Amino acid sequence: MAEKIPEVKYTEIFINNEFVKSVSGKTFTVINPATEEKICDVQEGDKVDVDIAVKAAREAFKLGSTWRTMDASARGKMIDKLADLVERDIQYLASLDTLESGKPYMMATLGVQHAVKVLRYYAGYADKIHGKTMPVDGPFFCYTRHEPIGVCGQIIPWNYATAILTFKLGAALACGCTCVVKPAEQTPLTGIYMGKLIKEAGFPQGVVNIIPGYGPTAGAAISEHMDVDKIAFTGSTEVGRLIQQASGKSNLKRVSLELGGKSPLIVLADADLDFAVELAHQALFINMGQVCCAGSRTFVHEDIYDEFVKRSVERASRRSVGDPFDPTSESGPQVNKEQFHKIMDLIESGKKDGAKLECGGGRHGDKGYFIQSTVFSDVKDDMRIAKEEIFGPVQQILKFKTVEEAIERANATSYGLAAGVITQDIDKALTVANSIQAGTVWVNIYNLLTAQTPFGGFKMSGNGRELGEYGLNEYTEVKTVTIRMPRKM
Repeated sequence: MAEKIPEVKYTEIFINNEFVKSVSGKTFTVINPATEEKICDVQEGDKVDVDIAVKAAREAFKLGSTWRTMDASARGKMIDKLADLVERDIQYLASLDTLESGKPYMMATLGVQHAVKVLRYYAGYADKIHGKTMPVDGPFFCYTRHEPIGVCGQIIPWNYATAILTFKLGAALACGCTCVVKPAEQTPLTGIYMGKLIKEAGFPQGVVNIIPGYGPTAGAAISEHMDVDKIAFTGSTEVGRLIQQASGKSNLKRVSLELGGKSPLIVLADADLDFAVELAHQALFINMGQVCCAGSRTFVHEDIYDEFVKRSVERASRRSVGDPFDPTSESGPQVNKEQFHKIMDLIESGKKDGAKLECGGGRHGDKGYFIQSTVFSDVKDDMRIAKEEIFGPVQQILKFKTVEEAIERANATSYGLAAGVITQDIDKALTVANSIQAGTVWVNIYNLLTAQTPFGGFKMSGNGRELGEYGLNEYTEVKTVTIRMPRKM
């Protein structure tokens, strides 16, 4: 059962397994996007707090520490224990997520369930990270070690706060790294609560530290810090650029980025229409469109275009928008006022640029940051709504004639996070999948992320990968050790 008004139990900074106040004494307010009312005040970390957290993480990482000398299998058991605790508190975490983000409770529950699976996956990998021996020329014994990279800054987005935290934390901890986490200022409460579970799971002091705060202060301090070895960031391309620059200006720390997208979903003429309409609808409207890999450019073959638009409008008009704790609500509010106004501005640009507004386009209700489910047809590639990441409940439907044309137009973007194709023809499916410039391509499914499969982008959608075995590569350094032997063995 959802806790509609969950008790907020923790609002402080988490360093060395203790909750503490910010050095400055500053706080910031967390707002309920469904009511526009204050939830609570949270301690605001800044550069000084980040320095303390990084020092704690460095101490926990030093040679001979409890964490560095722990058996890898014991490290895995600890991560698995954390998964048990997240699973135990799934209703509370999901309720907290719904309260602060506006995500429908059922979707929030699925997000926490995904987090549990990711933690269990990486728990199993902790004692399976190893190097190789190489038969080099001469009387030498040569091997490689995959060593933990060190202190990792983990900057978490607001749209899937709990799940994406585990994407980063699970891999880093499995490899033996220590972490300084900054949850999004819009949704810090679930991240802060994870500190309580980390301590309960038995992690040594300083292994995981959590600093709520703002991007330009706490986030920048982590990115610029000379004693942070790696940054993992999920968020906008604009901020990703700043983090990359901060790395170059500081210690050239390793950076992995999962950034924006304008992902194409191509619907071929042979697609089952009812199936395609529903899949395209969910690809865009899930989580109120606040998904980095949302299918936000729906390309539909001209032979089925008109009927597809008609049925898509009918489906969007039926989508229930309302209280995210109401089990009948498919959509809740946008996360905050800033996102609300950005989306409304882009909707207006679509009207001005000549796209046909088929439904929606306005505010839903008179309280909270709710937006009507919106569909545009007759969208052209040069329109703002076809080029910019809207991150809202706005479906754009574009027409194409040939598969070759659809591929060319799908690739004509600076983004390359994800893509999809709906067809019953396996040859065409593979042609599209192998031709699209994107880190993930889905065929007859969309938005399927699993613990086992890597996720990340091409082009300005970022670099590096999270999830799966590939996600571990971001958190290790490969060391080569060569030993002279008395003779060739």
